[in-house]
Amino acid sequence: MNINSTVGKSRFLFYLNQLQNILEKAESSENVALSIYSQNARTPLFMLEGLSRIYKKMHGKKKFSKLNTLFKDFEDRLGSIDFYDGFYHEFENDKRMPDLIVSYVNDKKEEALKLLGEDLKETKWIGKNKKRISKIIKKLDKIDWLDDKEDAREILKAYQHYVGKITGKYQVNKIHFTDLESDVHELRRELRWLSIYPQALLGLMQLTSEAEPQEFLKKYLTPEIVNSPYNVMPDGSGLPDHITLDRNYFYALSWMIAELGKLKDSGLKIELVEESLVSVYKTSAHTEQLAYSLGDENKLTIAEVLYQSETIAQTFFEENILEHLICK
Repeated sequence: MNINSTVGKSRFLFYLNQLQNILEKAESSENVALSIYSQNARTPLFMLEGLSRIYKKMHGKKKFSKLNTLFKDFEDRLGSIDFYDGFYHEFENDKRMPDLIVSYVNDKKEEALKLLGEDLKETKWIGKNKKRISKIIKKLDKIDWLDDKEDAREILKAYQHYVGKITGKYQVNKIHFTDLESDVHELRRELRWLSIYPQALLGLMQLTSEAEPQEFLKKYLTPEIVNSPYNVMPDGSGLPDHITLDRNYFYALSWMIAELGKLKDSGLKIELVEESLVSVYKTSAHTEQLAYSLGDENKLTIAEVLYQSETIAQTFFEENILEHLICK
């Protein structure tokens, strides 16, 4: 696959090449879907979805919306597997968890793997008639790509658009979380894209040099965040232009994404145990209390997860973290 092309197209080809290698390796394995999942195909798919989201703001929604949907559907399938696989391993090592619940979660993982394999054949990512990647490349060939400088300028506008969309939605003193999926998970999803775009753009976005943070930012700059490999930008030394993000505010963004993720998972665990109890024991009576009893002693209730998520979100937006993310 030739990646020596215009800068925009080359970014797509870089991650399509990674994905193609994963698919080719998987097709020689006994369990194709499991191999694709085990090779972390979610990462290039996240990057391709991120690029599609950015470039549809630059080249028109119609040209990139279908690509965005293709990548998203594939990644969603893998996300479902990851969800059940993660909790299966956690439950398997928890002596308090009934074997029937452990088996239920494992069955859900196997079901998700089966659905992935069937879906990828149907959509021609794999199998005898595989032509999905070649069709994507043909579509990319038809795009009137911008030169490097125009590309960087328009990407900055697109990134500013997504930042503004989030800050406009989450107004201080109007943040009220009542649902795990539509509130906690949704905010985390929206913020996470702001950290995925810099990775997907292969060095166009860089962080400022290390500087002493303002006092209120220090709570976000934990060792886990500061030393995270996800906060190291790809090398952009060969590019003529860069978009610069403030390092300390970007770390604050990363902290928020990570913290919401922990809270979300805490709530999802309770919901999954409840679902398992209903399915396995064919009863809906007292399942919430049973689910909490099977968790850790200090496990948060769903109400507590929502409250803590709302509290940190309120502080995050009060401190105008996103407004200071992009260096002028």
